[in-house]
Amino acid sequence: MTATPRQRKSRRGLILLVALVVAAAVGYFVKVRYYTTPAVTMMTASVARGSIEETVLATGQLRPVKLVAVGAQASGRITSLHVELGAQVKAGDLIAEIDSATQQNNLKTAEASLANIHAQRAEKEASLTLARQTLARQRDMASQNAVARADLESAEADVKTTEAQIASLDAQIESAEVEVETAKVNLGYTRITAPIDGTVLAIVSQAGQTVNASQSTPTIVVLGQLDTMTVRAEISEADIVHVKPGQKVYFTVIGDPEHRYDAALESIDPAPESIRSDAAIASSSSSSSSSTSSSSTSAIYYYGNFDVPNPDGSLRTYMTAEVNIVLGSAENVLTVPAAALGNRDRDGKYSVKVLNADGSTAERRVEIGLNDKVNAEVKSGLEEGDKVVTGEMTAAQRSASAASMRLGRGGGGPPPGM
Repeated sequence: MTATPRQRKSRRGLILLVALVVAAAVGYFVKVRYYTTPAVTMMTASVARGSIEETVLATGQLRPVKLVAVGAQASGRITSLHVELGAQVKAGDLIAEIDSATQQNNLKTAEASLANIHAQRAEKEASLTLARQTLARQRDMASQNAVARADLESAEADVKTTEAQIASLDAQIESAEVEVETAKVNLGYTRITAPIDGTVLAIVSQAGQTVNASQSTPTIVVLGQLDTMTVRAEISEADIVHVKPGQKVYFTVIGDPEHRYDAALESIDPAPESIRSDAAIASSSSSSSSSTSSSSTSAIYYYGNFDVPNPDGSLRTYMTAEVNIVLGSAENVLTVPAAALGNRDRDGKYSVKVLNADGSTAERRVEIGLNDKVNAEVKSGLEEGDKVVTGEMTAAQRSASAASMRLGRGGGGPPPGM
C-alpha cells in the first residue's frame, strides 16, 4: 500500500526527532566525559608543634685510626711467620723472619775489613814511633854537626809521611765502621717487627715465599688499631657548602641500623680524592684540558673525617656507614608538611594555602626555618591548628588510591565463586 504524502512527511519528522535525541545524548556524554571538570578534594594537614632536624646525608667508610702495611726491606725467602690472622701484637713483637745468610756474610766481611784497617793503623803507629825516635837522634847529631843535613830532612819527611798515612787509615776506619753498621741494619731487616700495637688484619706473604725488596717494599702483614675507628664520609659538592668541622654527626651501619653512633665532624679534606690522579699536574696543557673536560662529567665528593670509639670491636674495617651531618635542630616548634610549601619569593618567604572554616582557601606568606624535606619549621605566618593545603586529589585519583590500598592488603582478588 502506497503511503500518502502526509504519512511520508510524518515519518521523516519522526526520524529527524530520533536523530536529534541521539545527537543530544552523544553530546551530553562527550561533555560529561571530556569537558566536565572533575570534583577535586583538597588534602590538608594541621600546623602542629614538634621537633625537626635538618641533616646532610653522606655515605662513609670505616677504617682503623691507624692502618699500617708492614713490609720487608730485605730480599730473600721468608723462613718463619710468627703471627696469625686476627692476632693482637705489641710494638716490637716479631712478625716474620727472612733468610739472613747473605746479610750475615756481609756483616762478617765488613767486620773483617774494619779489623784489617785497624791492624794497618797499628802498624803505622809503630812505624811513626820509630820515625820519631830516628828524627830525635838525627837532630841531636845535627846539633853536633855529626850528620848530614839531608839525613835530618829525610827523617822529618818519614815522620810526616807516616802521620799522613795514619790519618788516611783513620778515615778508612770511619768508612769501615759505617759499612759494619749498615750490615748490622740490613741483618736487622731480616727480622720483621710490629711498628705499632694493633691487630693483624691481613697476611699478605706466607712462610716459604720469596720476597724482592729491590724495586718496591713487599707487604708481609697489615696491622690496624681497632679501638678507635675513623669514618671517611663522602660529601657531595652540593652539600659541602653547608658543612663545617665541629658539627654533630651520627651514623648507622647496614648490619645494625637501630644502633646509632654519635660523634663530631673533625675535618674536611681541602680537595677531592681525584686530585691524586689529576693529569693536569704533570702533563701538557693540551692533555690537561682533555682530562679536565672528562673529569667534569663525574660527580665530585669531598671527604669529611671523624673518629668514633670502638671498645667492643663491633665496628669492623671497611664497613659502610650511613652518615647524617646535623646542620640544625629545634624542639617544640611549629611545623608544617614540606609539601604545603609553594613558591619562594625574593624575601625568602614561601606561599602557603590555608583552608578557611567556610571551605575557601587563602594564600599566606610564611617564613620557614629548618626544612628536612618532610616537615618544615614555621617561624611566622601560621598559627598552631591552622589547616594548610598539601595537595589536591580528584575522584578518579581517590578511586585508584583506594584500589591500590585494597591490593596492598591482599583484597584485590576475584570475588568468591568466580
